[in-house]
Amino acid sequence: MKVSFIAILLFSVGTCAAQDGVLNISFLKNDGRYVAKRDSADYVRVVSVPDSGSNLYNIVDYYRNDSKRLIGKTSKIFPPQFEGQCVIFYQNGKKASVVFYKNGLLVGDEYEFFPNGKLYRQKEFPDDGDKFDDINNNFLIKANYDSLGATLVKNGNGYYKGYDGNFKYIEVEGRVRNGKRDSVWKGTNKNLGFTYTENYKNGIFIEGTSIDKSGQAVTYTKVNVIPPHFKGGDAGFGRYLHNNIKYPEEARRVGTQGEVMVSFVVEKDGTVDDVRVARPVGPSIDAEAVRVITNSPRWVPGMQYGRPVRVMYSVPINFTLPGN
Repeated sequence: MKVSFIAILLFSVGTCAAQDGVLNISFLKNDGRYVAKRDSADYVRVVSVPDSGSNLYNIVDYYRNDSKRLIGKTSKIFPPQFEGQCVIFYQNGKKASVVFYKNGLLVGDEYEFFPNGKLYRQKEFPDDGDKFDDINNNFLIKANYDSLGATLVKNGNGYYKGYDGNFKYIEVEGRVRNGKRDSVWKGTNKNLGFTYTENYKNGIFIEGTSIDKSGQAVTYTKVNVIPPHFKGGDAGFGRYLHNNIKYPEEARRVGTQGEVMVSFVVEKDGTVDDVRVARPVGPSIDAEAVRVITNSPRWVPGMQYGRPVRVMYSVPINFTLPGN
């Protein structure tokens, strides 16, 4: 038996179908998890054959009410690698954003809109191969407006106000100079239950302090999210899988093999919870993958704003029979 793995933060594969040019149909939750049934999904993703003269697949997401959620192009069926313009819509049919991709990475200008259709902000991403990271802010803020259309940031200068994903409250605010964060920024993270202040100079993060509901303050010098990791790193996790996975006899007998995608949550204390098969191979292999992840030793938890946080994580586990 050969067991290999790659630890990655990504979405897992859904179900497939082929009809009238459709190559793949997947059912997804809003958090990116794939589910087996449409009734359990928040939206449906359809990938179809390229247009004449193109080598890019068409990708369209639909809300449960069958209105379009996303229209774009991808160079790969799974996981999608977006190319060119991608338009995202609210359920009311109005545009939520217009973005551009190159080799699966955001590049150039992104335009985001309020649910009422008015422009919310314009960001510019570098065309230098850097992966988008909203925490590290590797983009320029070119323009920002309130919901009535009043200008807050123009030509990269002004006082920025950023809303939460549902536009219920101001999540972060601060001075912008030449498109970059500058001086003191204030924010609220209701999901994690604290407020924070951060100091920037010409877009460079200097230091931050987060304060929880009890008033406890934590100072941090790294603004980025530190992902959870297995004690011993990737090599240690590989050894754990190799030493603990038992190839199911039933699967061995009928020659079943393949890559199982398993998703799980690494809790604040490093324990593993909510283990699920995101991309199945077969019942016995799926069950073995879930068993070995469920019994995993504690991980080193992820960190954000100087505090441990719950992180959803995914790993593919490859079951391969000898001689293959």
